[in-house]
Amino acid sequence: MISLQLQRSCFLNNKQSVSGRSWGIPPNSQRKGAGVVCVAVGPTGRPGDRNGSVLTESCLKETREGAYSAAAPVIELNGSATVGGGVSDVYGEDTASEDQYVTPWAVSVASGYTLLRDPRHNKGLAFTERERDAHYLRGLLPPTVASQDVQVRKMMNNMRQYQVPLQKYMAMMDLQERNEKLFYKMLIEHVEELLPVVYTPTVGEACQKYGSIFRQPQGLFISLNEKGKVLEVLRNWPERRIQVIVVTDGERILGLGDLGCQGMGIPVGKLSLYTALGGIRPSACLPVTIDVGTNNEELLKDEFYIGLRRKRATGQEYAELMHEFMTAVKQLYGEKVLIQFEDFANHNAFDLLAKYGSTHLVFNDDIQGTASVVLAGLLAAQKLVGKNLADHRYLFLGAGEAGTGIAELIALEISKQTNAPLEEARKKIWLVDSKGLIVRDRFESLQHFKKPWAHEHEPVRELVNAIKAIKPTVLIGSSGAGRKFTKEVVETMSSINERPIILALSNPTSQSECTAEEAYTWSKGRAIFASGSPFDPAEFEGKTFVPGQANNAYIFPGFGLGLIISGAIRVHDDMLLAASEALAAQVSEENFAKGLLYPPFKDIRKISAQIAANVAAKAYELGLASRLPQPENLVKYAESCMYSPAYRTYR
Repeated sequence: MISLQLQRSCFLNNKQSVSGRSWGIPPNSQRKGAGVVCVAVGPTGRPGDRNGSVLTESCLKETREGAYSAAAPVIELNGSATVGGGVSDVYGEDTASEDQYVTPWAVSVASGYTLLRDPRHNKGLAFTERERDAHYLRGLLPPTVASQDVQVRKMMNNMRQYQVPLQKYMAMMDLQERNEKLFYKMLIEHVEELLPVVYTPTVGEACQKYGSIFRQPQGLFISLNEKGKVLEVLRNWPERRIQVIVVTDGERILGLGDLGCQGMGIPVGKLSLYTALGGIRPSACLPVTIDVGTNNEELLKDEFYIGLRRKRATGQEYAELMHEFMTAVKQLYGEKVLIQFEDFANHNAFDLLAKYGSTHLVFNDDIQGTASVVLAGLLAAQKLVGKNLADHRYLFLGAGEAGTGIAELIALEISKQTNAPLEEARKKIWLVDSKGLIVRDRFESLQHFKKPWAHEHEPVRELVNAIKAIKPTVLIGSSGAGRKFTKEVVETMSSINERPIILALSNPTSQSECTAEEAYTWSKGRAIFASGSPFDPAEFEGKTFVPGQANNAYIFPGFGLGLIISGAIRVHDDMLLAASEALAAQVSEENFAKGLLYPPFKDIRKISAQIAANVAAKAYELGLASRLPQPENLVKYAESCMYSPAYRTYR
């Protein structure tokens, strides 16, 4: 090993530093203290090789113990040096223009075989001749040089050879683990084709079989075994500047029930979309599964199950672990880290949102994200049916976290539009649960989140009878139970309304209340239909109908980006309304002509920027934003903060 003592100034002030970049940082912004770095030379980081690797024990120890956390960065750049959503750009990758050279830093300068195994910096056959010489790649790659565009075409060609959706999912996960930028470029450019692969409906099957297909960790598993040590576990994650955490306890995965530890596929999938659709830097995202056991007997008996083999913890034991997690996250990552709760069972979902909504930046996609995307569809539908929200009557099948969340946001928007009290707005909305129509006579036996929807009416057991009694103009399914919108149900809605609005929101596809073809056929082509999972276009009497998809992916990536670029410290209901209004405004006349309630996904990054701008503007208006001053053009600012998956040129 050749040891070189390098003064800290060579990293910070020299025109040509060891990293090759002129930092140009004023002296008063530098971190105090002497800096000595030991450099080993070698392509693998082993003594005697030729790689420049930062290897001193003190350096690595500081990194693991969080000395380089957001509170005390290695290099404090000025406020303009930011990347997707405002992460400090320590390595200079995003403050440089795309034609400038950057250094492929990991803990070390990655070279040779190590570089090809580093998913963040690996470019595969796209390494240029000069890069292959500079980074000891000669002989490790075939001689051809292929651009990233060629790689995308090749990978998409390979992907289309698979007939089984789960095989496509596994191929995408493999790609993400070996070439991060190529994964995201593919997902961004082919989002309509690949979204059902990396997320619903395929992710549901992936979670069911996660134990069998698990290869290497893509997030943090925090179980009851780590109780009392959660902060230490969080520090094991290699990234320090985390901005978005998606966390699940696996109790209610989509409409598939308790999948325990195998619910990790949901946080991984959601955060892939945060990056691809919302532009949040991958290194700023952290998937987490809280493993408190499972009540799924099949999983407990499955030899390939990867979680705790015990019944699910409840009560104080559960609450203490969750509180330790929430406290540790805030301590390590700060006030402005967004924590998204995902696929918690109803009783925990509402309790966690209520408990931490005033102390943390928290968001529940099942309650708030679903509500926001459905409200956007209903706002867009106003133009198709010529009615305002307040002119409709709403009937829900399903009164869980999704159903009651949507109902509440609709009531808030009606109240806002009409200046009517919220209690009056709620009277336009009726819910049906497993015991029938929620009415006043059932009030004492109802769970707390159902009580606002208990109106005066005689009991009604069956959905079709509730439709005949209430005469709704909008029917929304959020039951998680498939095929509940029968032919009789759809025909009854059509007999009451010229253009019935039918939203079958349950995921995955197998759990949808009805298919697009059924809705159009049974309504004789008159239904305005959208679903939670994708359906192919359907034909009726020679006319082609393109169903809309009320997918949460329209909302949460842009919503999260808006919170981050504004430095929001809390989530407010008005931000959700702002997101819905921004999405509804993106539906064009051409989309309306096809009967669509949502814009095409191919424009999702532009849509996310508009949503982010609206959400950020509302955060500033409410005094909840901490990133000051407010940018003049929030849309352009949001677009400028988005992560780019384009390959960079290495020194």
